Amino acid sequence: MKAWLVLHWRRAGLFAALLLVMALVGRYWLFLQHLKAPLLLQNPYVLNVENGSNFTRILRQLQKDAIIDNDDLLYYVRYNHLASQIKAGEYELVAGMTALGLVQLLQEGRVIEYQVRIGEGWTLREAIEALHLQPALKPLLNADDAQALQTAFGTDHYPEGMVFPETYNFVRNTTDLEILLRAKALMDRMLQAAWVERDEGLPYQRPSEVLIMASIIEKETGLTVEQPQISGVFVRRLQQHMKLQTDPTVIYGVGPAFDGNLTRLQLQTDTPYNTYTRDGLPPTPIALPSRNAILASVHPAAGTALYFVAKGDGTHYFSATLAEHNAAVRQYQLGIKP
Repeated sequence: MKAWLVLHWRRAGLFAALLLVMALVGRYWLFLQHLKAPLLLQNPYVLNVENGSNFTRILRQLQKDAIIDNDDLLYYVRYNHLASQIKAGEYELVAGMTALGLVQLLQEGRVIEYQVRIGEGWTLREAIEALHLQPALKPLLNADDAQALQTAFGTDHYPEGMVFPETYNFVRNTTDLEILLRAKALMDRMLQAAWVERDEGLPYQRPSEVLIMASIIEKETGLTVEQPQISGVFVRRLQQHMKLQTDPTVIYGVGPAFDGNLTRLQLQTDTPYNTYTRDGLPPTPIALPSRNAILASVHPAAGTALYFVAKGDGTHYFSATLAEHNAAVRQYQLGIKP
């Protein structure tokens, strides 16, 4: 009788153990299915992981928003000691992403990236205003605070033209200053490379003068094919000690008072940027030049032209003499046919 009981209890114990093993295997299988199953979302979802956030808090937010409906991911992260590898930032969760994919996303720090464009020919003020239109960027700069801008850029004058026009990627909470300092570093590299490769005999004493010339070329024409020709005219005028006589510098000197119509009085009023009244280059750039304008400033087209006038179709007529130039002005500006 005792032997039979012992055998009975042994069989019962084995059966119970088998049931336990089967339950554990089933639970583990379910655990894996939860990890490999797509998250419970139909549309993209933005998850913001703040600095110092623990994974429990992250999971609870996902459960609150009905993205995950169990704690298995929390156990997985704890068991594998992954919590310390989670990186702060803003993440986009998309339909079809699994719980394991989510953890990998957070480990790798593949945060949402935004873009902002700084345009060729813009002023620094326009660039700052464009940055401030980006809600994901933190605004720190004031375009009217010249002293703060000079300090930030490490210069003794308003840092016009010192940032490279390009499209920049950034993550949320990047500051406008961070973007502009990246753009300045890119402009510095671009300008230094152009300075090293410049043609001989150019009327520049330092790279900053190349930047000034490039900004004028950029404002005179957006046509890449014409920029070396425009550069050639200005370089020859400087070499022959002629005034540049370029409207964009006068307009820049007029500032906010310019209403789109350049008057005779404004052309005659002396400012540091009036190249009709002053010799040489203006004291600073007047806009953000493109790479092509920078290259044109150090590789001007050869020729004899000293004048040019807009033809009204986006191109210019180039002249070697004042008489030819005046005839072109009558034809293209006043509509008087020769």
